[in-house]
Amino acid sequence: MLSWAISLFCQIKPMNWRIIIWYIGVSLLLIAALMVVSGIIAICTDGDGSCIPLLFSAFLTGTVGFFPLQFVRKGHHILTFREGNCIVVGAWSFACFFGMLPFLFYGREFTPVNALFESVSGFTTTGASILNDIEALPRGLQFWRISTAWLGGIGIVTLFSMITMGVDKSALSKAETSSIAREAFTGERGSSYADRMLLTYISLTILTFLSLKLTGMGWFDAVTNAMSACSTCGFCTRNASIAFYDNPAAEIVLTLAMLAAGIHFGIIFLALIKRKPSYLWKSETIKVFLSLVGIDIAIVTIDLLANGHYVSLWTALRDASFQVASISTTTGFATQDTTSWPPLSMATLIICSLICGCSGSTSGGIKIDRAILSAKGIHRKVKLTVDPNAIYLVRIDEKVKSEEQISDAYGYIFCYLLIVVMFAAVNIAFGLDFTTGVTASVACIGNVGPGFGDVGSMSNYAAFPTVLKTTAMLEMLIGRLEIFPALYLLQSIKGRC
Repeated sequence: MLSWAISLFCQIKPMNWRIIIWYIGVSLLLIAALMVVSGIIAICTDGDGSCIPLLFSAFLTGTVGFFPLQFVRKGHHILTFREGNCIVVGAWSFACFFGMLPFLFYGREFTPVNALFESVSGFTTTGASILNDIEALPRGLQFWRISTAWLGGIGIVTLFSMITMGVDKSALSKAETSSIAREAFTGERGSSYADRMLLTYISLTILTFLSLKLTGMGWFDAVTNAMSACSTCGFCTRNASIAFYDNPAAEIVLTLAMLAAGIHFGIIFLALIKRKPSYLWKSETIKVFLSLVGIDIAIVTIDLLANGHYVSLWTALRDASFQVASISTTTGFATQDTTSWPPLSMATLIICSLICGCSGSTSGGIKIDRAILSAKGIHRKVKLTVDPNAIYLVRIDEKVKSEEQISDAYGYIFCYLLIVVMFAAVNIAFGLDFTTGVTASVACIGNVGPGFGDVGSMSNYAAFPTVLKTTAMLEMLIGRLEIFPALYLLQSIKGRC
C-alpha cells in the first residue's frame, strides 16, 4: 500500500499542486463568506440557535482557505487542462466537506453522514434531503442550506473566478462547463462566457424574488424560493414544499422561473440583456425543450382527468404544469404527491427527469441538446445506410456538428445510462424496492431530488442506510460534474500509476 502511494505521488507530481491548492483556498473563502451572511441572518432572528455553528464553521473554513493564499505563492502560471480539471473536482469536493460543518455542529438530525448528504445535495442542486422536519431548522441554517444550492447552481469555480483578479478563467470555465454549454458564445473568451452567465443568473434570481413578493410571499420565503428555483435545486423552507402556500400566482412565477433556469443562460443574456429576443425564437434547442414540456403537460393533464384524480381541468392543468416544469428542469419543487398519480403520468415524469433542460442552464440530466444531437446523428446514420453516396450534415441552430461532437453525445448518454443502471443495482441489492431503487438512481445522477416509491415528491432519503446515502452522494457529484471531469481525474491518476 505504501509503495503504491509513493508511486502515485511521484507520477502525479508534474501537476502544479501549489496553484491547485491556491485556487481551492479561494473557493473556501467564498463559502466562508456565505456562512457569515447566514450567521448574520441568525443573529438578526430572535431565538435562532444556528449563529454559533455558522460563525464557527465560517472561521474554520476561512482559516483553511486563507492559509494557501498567505503561505503559497500562486505566481504566473497558465493552467493546463489537467490542473483546471483537478481544481474543479477539488473545489467541489472541499466545498461539500466544509459545507456540512454548520449542519454537523448544529446536531439534531445531522449525524456526520446526514450532514454531508445535505451539503452534497445542496451544492449539486439535487435537492434530496434527510430532514423530516425542515421547518424546525432555525432561519440562519435554512438560509445556509439554500445558499449551498444557489452557489452550486452557477458553479463554485465559475463564481469565485468572477470575483478574483488574475484568475485563469478560460481554463477553469472549460474544465467546469461542457463544450456544448459554451456554444452560445462561440468565439468569445472564457471570461466573457462566465461573466455573462453570472450576470444572467443574478438577474433572474432578483426578478424571481421581486415577483414572488408581489404574490404576497414573505421576504425570507421569497428570497429562498427564488434562489432555489433559479438554481433548480428544489430546497424549500417548508415541509410540504410549495404546496404549503397554496398560492396559484406564486406557482406561476416559480414555473416560469424554473423554465427560464432550464434554458441556456447565454441565450437568455443575448435575448434579454442585449435586447435581442429573436435569439429565443431562433434557438431550435429551446423550441424543442419548451415543446416537449408542453406535450408532457398535456399528457399528464389528460391522464389525471381520465383516471379520475381531478374533476376540474384547471386544477389538473395547474398541478401538471408545475410538476412537469419542476421535474423537467430538475428542480424538484412539489405541489402534489406524485407517487399517487397514474402510471402514465409517473412514466412521463421519469422521462422528463432523464432528459431535462438545456446545456448552459442550472438544470441537470442528459440535457436536451445531447438528445437532439443524438437523434439527428441516428437519423443521419439511417439515411447514409440507405444512400451511402449522399452527403448529410447534422445541424443544430444552423451550426454544422462534427463527428466528434456527435460521438461525444453518444458517449455521454451511454455513460449516463450505465451509471443509472449500476447505482440502481446497488440500491436494490441493499434492500430498496425496484421503483425506489431505480428512480432514486435517476434522481441522484440527474440532480433531480425526488423520484417515486419511498423517495417521492413528499418524501425524503432519511431512511436510506449509510452505504446508500454514501453512493447517492457520489452519484450526485458525478452528475453535477457531468461525468467526464471525474473520469478525466481518474484517468489522469490511473495513467500515471
